[in-house]
Amino acid sequence: MSKAAILQGNIQMVDLKKQYQQIKSEIDAAIHDCIDNAAFINGPQVSSFAAKLADYLDVQRVVPCANGTDALQIALMALDLQRGDEIIVPAFTYVATAEVIGLLGLVPVMVDVDPETFNISVPAIEKAITPRTRAIVPVHLYGQCADMEAILELASLHGLFVVEDTAQAIGADYIYKDGRRVKAGTIGTFGCTSFFPSKNLGCYGDGGALYTNDAIFAEKAGMIANHGQSKKYHHRYIGCNSRLDTIQAAILEVKLSYLDAYSEARNKAAILYDTLLADMSEVVTPVRSAASTHVFHQYTLRITNGDRDALQAFLKDNGVPSMIYYPLPLNEQEAFKGLGRAEGSLPITVQLCKEVLSLPMHTELTEEQQVFITDVIKAFFKR
Repeated sequence: MSKAAILQGNIQMVDLKKQYQQIKSEIDAAIHDCIDNAAFINGPQVSSFAAKLADYLDVQRVVPCANGTDALQIALMALDLQRGDEIIVPAFTYVATAEVIGLLGLVPVMVDVDPETFNISVPAIEKAITPRTRAIVPVHLYGQCADMEAILELASLHGLFVVEDTAQAIGADYIYKDGRRVKAGTIGTFGCTSFFPSKNLGCYGDGGALYTNDAIFAEKAGMIANHGQSKKYHHRYIGCNSRLDTIQAAILEVKLSYLDAYSEARNKAAILYDTLLADMSEVVTPVRSAASTHVFHQYTLRITNGDRDALQAFLKDNGVPSMIYYPLPLNEQEAFKGLGRAEGSLPITVQLCKEVLSLPMHTELTEEQQVFITDVIKAFFKR
């Protein structure tokens, strides 16, 4: 059997099985410890993981919860927003960012994104601010930070909260103009993340967390996540039931120690992709922001000649998976008709929805696999 035939069909968008096999003994021991002690809910591993994540991020408090969507919801609930308040979000992102805004009776205001980094556009934010605006939710898309220094300046000028959606960029560093570095998610009022299995720091089920340097907001968010309780059976706020399982926390504590190595592996793979695709005029490889490191949750191309969908079909036929993140802007989703509003025509978002294509990206990706993937792309454009 040829090498190509062996590779074909064996390439994964995210290869969690191989990643697990590398740390199997540590993961299995962590899981068995939870089971042996029957500490399934709020076991000691939850607080231990939260403390270690807070130390890694250099943030005052981490509040674990059930998933990344809950993290966003809890953060917004902690801000005492009122029905009809406007929250500015990028139109080019996953639905959860705006979904929780609508769920809470708030108004998602969808704005355009930067054409190079695909992150929320600061000029677009500025145009969208009205007397009803209360918060900005920048999404650190694909693995690098939005322009947080400029966003914070706008937020300070208008008295707005900033809630960072860092589900795709945990471990990335934001770099201020003076050279100071801070972790993604630790800059605004709250940072929110997901531990969905395919994330850079992922568990083996659902999980999430929010973090903040504000002690008052941290305490309130912790209570909201636990039925609004100040102590058992004493409910200060209307809350929700959003817990990180002990077993998932134990898994995450093991994997946290590997997060920087995982980021290095993803960057190595991204650099090789860049090199292998460098001479292709039909393909635009990811732009790195000078204000952020990149952890490459996704390696996302722009296919500029209109053949994106045909290329995706060709890749599939040759055993190479790919994904379109995202094919439809938030403002065009049926769920948001009459619920939110778009600020302008959003030309960059519309263009990206037609051009973006994400290639396999994970910690176990081999050079041989990447050469095969890029050879298939080159074969498509040579037809």
